[in-house]
Amino acid sequence: MEQRALGRSGLKVSRVGLGTMTWGADTDEHESADQLKAFLEAGGTLLDTAAGYSDGESERVIGGLLSAVVDREEIILATKAGVSRRTGERVVDTSRKAMLDALDGSLRRLGTDYVDLWQVHTWSDDVALEETLAALDSAVASGRARYAGISNYNGWQTGRAVTWQQGWPGRAPLVSTQMEYSLLQRGIEREVLPAAVSLGVGLLPWSPLGRGVLTGKYRGGIPADSRAASPHFAAFVERFINETGRRIVDAVATAADGLDATPVEVALAWVRDAPGVTAPIVGARTAAQLRGSLTAEELTLPAEIRSALDDVSAPPTGYPES
Repeated sequence: MEQRALGRSGLKVSRVGLGTMTWGADTDEHESADQLKAFLEAGGTLLDTAAGYSDGESERVIGGLLSAVVDREEIILATKAGVSRRTGERVVDTSRKAMLDALDGSLRRLGTDYVDLWQVHTWSDDVALEETLAALDSAVASGRARYAGISNYNGWQTGRAVTWQQGWPGRAPLVSTQMEYSLLQRGIEREVLPAAVSLGVGLLPWSPLGRGVLTGKYRGGIPADSRAASPHFAAFVERFINETGRRIVDAVATAADGLDATPVEVALAWVRDAPGVTAPIVGARTAAQLRGSLTAEELTLPAEIRSALDDVSAPPTGYPES
């Protein structure tokens, strides 16, 4: 698999990353091991998790696999802090204490002395940005994190955070941002993506398959074993099961037929090769599903196909962006 620089940093990652949000919960250790093996066999290196995934269980599973399946030095390990469910509800705390405590917990669960990329999981209005970013500085200065990034920051938040870190020697540069990005969700193209490109920040898109909708699995209804049929994920998926979504999914399916490819390969190749993107993060229920995504490595969309998909999925624009 091709390796790409993350933003303007010297960190190289595979151009598709493996997401682990369901590991330790819906995905057990055996299935997680099979997914990791398939990913490594395809040349993947970027493994993404978070302290808040399955209340830390995702990291625990990865920690067990680091010795059993892969040497620590062979992967680029990324995790996030700032979101937890310690009370049973989603809690956002990006204070310096909470962030650094979370990092220490992540390192214990992962069984490693450092992570390659440590990211603020989300913005918080309750904590001064300078305090949150100071936690990243401490983590990088101490060697517990090699690089730092952000996630789910809007355009002005991204610009402020990146330029603050660039404004004084010794602060940890922000090299990445994780945002939802797919043919069904192109809102970041208005402000976040231009800011990231201008400031040298690499984009790691999450949910590049439109929360699973772009696979085409919902064209004939909602399968009983799908996320849209799950009480935990139904609302997450259903926002894209509408007339606009159907039109875009149909266009992806038509392109796939013409290219002798699958809708998964077409949708993933579109995101992967979009301007500013370093590596989309792909999650899967099974290793077989993951292998179906990894075959996109062989596909490059012809310019006319990409243009047609751009047109059918174009996001609304207006003042002041246009």
